[in-house]
Amino acid sequence: MDQWFGERSMEITDPLNIYDQLDRSNTDEGIAYNIEVLRTANGKIAQKKSFYPTRESEIVASSLSLKLDFKKTYAYLGLMLGVFPPASLFALFIAKSNAPSEIWLVGLLLGVNAVTAIVGYFFGKVVGNLLYDRDNRSLSFYIFFLPFLGFLWGSIAGAVGGVFLFIIGAFFGAILGGAVGMVALPAFYAMHRLLKHGEYLELKYFLPVATGIVYSICAVILSYIGSV
Repeated sequence: MDQWFGERSMEITDPLNIYDQLDRSNTDEGIAYNIEVLRTANGKIAQKKSFYPTRESEIVASSLSLKLDFKKTYAYLGLMLGVFPPASLFALFIAKSNAPSEIWLVGLLLGVNAVTAIVGYFFGKVVGNLLYDRDNRSLSFYIFFLPFLGFLWGSIAGAVGGVFLFIIGAFFGAILGGAVGMVALPAFYAMHRLLKHGEYLELKYFLPVATGIVYSICAVILSYIGSV
C-alpha cells in the first residue's frame, strides 16, 4: 500500500486532530490513505491511553520538572554504565601495577573509557526505543529478552572500547560489558516501571536508582576481581 501513498507523510502529530491530513478526493488511493491515517491515529490513541489511563495521570506527567523520556533515560544509564564499571576495572589494574609510571597506558585507558561511555550512551537510545510501550509483556520478556538486550548493549560498548586495547581487548570487553548489561538492564527496568509517570521518569528518581545499580556493579568488580 506504500506505493499508493507516494511521498505523503504518515506522521501523526495529534491523533485527535487529523482532519487536515485526510484526503478529500473520492478515489481508491485517497480512501486507502484515509484508512491508513485513521488506523495510525487509533494506534497512537491506544498507546497514549496505555501510558495515561486517566486525565489526572496525564496532568501529573506534564507537570514534572526535569523529566526524562525513554530515550534519555536509557541513554544516561548507558553513559553511566560506560563510565564507571570500566573505570573501576582500570583503576584496579593501575593500583596493582606500575601503570601510573606509564603515562601512555593511562591515557589509553582513559580513551577506552570515553569510547565505552559514548557507545553506551548512543546505543542506550536504541534500547529506550525498543523498551518504549512495553508495560504489558509476557514473563518471557522479562526472563529472556531483557537480559539478552542488556548483554547485547554491554557487549557492543565493551567490544568497541576493547578494540583499542590491542584488539584482543575487544573479546574481554564484550564478555565483561555483556555481563554488566545483563544484570543492570533488568534491575533498572523493574524500577523504571515502578517510578515513571506515563512516558517520563523524573531525574530525582533516575539518579539514585541508576547510581545504586551502577555502583553496586562497581563494588562487585572491585571486590571480586580485586581478590583474584
